Amino acid sequence: MSRASHAVDCDALVIGSGAGGSVAALELARAGRSVTVLEEGPRVTTQELAAASPAESMRRLYRNGGATAVFGTPTIAYGEARAVGGTTVVNGGLLWEPSATVLNRWAAWSGYGSYRSPAVGARFADVKQRLGMIVQEHGEGNEDSRLLARAAESLGWRWQHPQRVVRGCEHRNQCATGCPSGAKQSMAVSYLPQAEALGAHVRDGVRVQRIAHRRGVVYGVEATDTDGRRIHYRPRTVFLAAGPIGSPVLLRRSSIHRRTAGRRLALHLNLRTIARFPRVVDAVRGTMFTAQVQEHSALGMLVMPSNLTPGGLGAALAGRDPRQVDELLDARPYLGMFTTQVRLQGAGGIAGTVGGAPLLRHGMTRADHHALCLAFRRTAQLLFAAGAVELLPPTSTAGPLRSAADVDAYCVQVKPSDWELVSVHGMASCPMALPERGGVCDESGRPHGFNNLYVCDASVLPGAPGISPQGTIMSFAHEIVGRHLESA
Repeated sequence: MSRASHAVDCDALVIGSGAGGSVAALELARAGRSVTVLEEGPRVTTQELAAASPAESMRRLYRNGGATAVFGTPTIAYGEARAVGGTTVVNGGLLWEPSATVLNRWAAWSGYGSYRSPAVGARFADVKQRLGMIVQEHGEGNEDSRLLARAAESLGWRWQHPQRVVRGCEHRNQCATGCPSGAKQSMAVSYLPQAEALGAHVRDGVRVQRIAHRRGVVYGVEATDTDGRRIHYRPRTVFLAAGPIGSPVLLRRSSIHRRTAGRRLALHLNLRTIARFPRVVDAVRGTMFTAQVQEHSALGMLVMPSNLTPGGLGAALAGRDPRQVDELLDARPYLGMFTTQVRLQGAGGIAGTVGGAPLLRHGMTRADHHALCLAFRRTAQLLFAAGAVELLPPTSTAGPLRSAADVDAYCVQVKPSDWELVSVHGMASCPMALPERGGVCDESGRPHGFNNLYVCDASVLPGAPGISPQGTIMSFAHEIVGRHLESA
């Protein structure tokens, strides 16, 4: 039963506390605004992460425990966080600048030309300075990354150490379930505490139900807390940053651009390949990874090691015969798990709701299937060059592959429905573009027709950048909030 409601006034209401919402909170607080940040999930401290098991953290930090489905052929497992700090709490702390090629392509498609390298590059430079971005070189452990880097060099392929926002990384290898040392500079330990020090209020456990508006002006936001209390917020300006699923769902629920919000959803897909080596690799030792192969980045493909924790390996092997799983778990010191990221070309989107929850669908095309085959071929070539003697492809019905001929046969036989795919990057569900091009938001980040509502998270991007998107999201968010403050 809902309890009595109360009202809260503020200059700026930020809905969501991830990469985009935290930027809005800090910049608005720095400008002297009274700021309230609403987060549906819990606030989880570094001390709590250190005391919890990875499985416990997974259940607490991820929406649906990390098991959100994007239906289609095949069904894709989609993961996003639901906690103060958003997905920055469970990502690898990677920070890449969007390329001029991507920004120019977005400008041409969207009809808006001002989000190119000069403007976005300046915002990115500010972000990396504030978060203390480093180049993560090989350190203790990470033998899987060293093998990958040497293999790339032997093939003449381009690779580099990742750019990360970490301070004093202890190589616990638990990035995906929340950093237990506080080294990763998630929004929960960086931007948000700074915003709070300037007077911003962060409210966890608050779910926004509806944005109330009239003639393009937002006059209220209805929310409920975990105790069922109704809260009516009366902000002068709203910054929506509830994520690539949450933002369009809330817009639809509020009768704002119901036909276009969430109609499309861009995804990066992850293929997971398990490689067995003839000698001990001990891939559990080290941080997430220290080498990323970017030779085929122009095709939207990146290859990197993945966290080889017992839970991560178990998830990758979930569809295989239990006896094979037991044998592989026993052989874990000789294994490495590698992620190949591919940019999905087929359209995804929010098809509707079931029981109040969004129903996600994708339409993977024949070209996407061929791209996945090409990505796996390149990954296999790289891993065999690294010395792997056996590969388990991302299809639980396929047996071990021990040669290039086995890989060729697999790629001929694999069907679109066979792929076992994961995505942790959703974007472009409320894209910044002209209305006639399917855009939801204008060049200032405002949904078309609104003057005090802004979208400043992954959903506002015009497309998928082909890289870990945190740097792109934060750069766009800084630009959107900066334009608002300049015009206020």
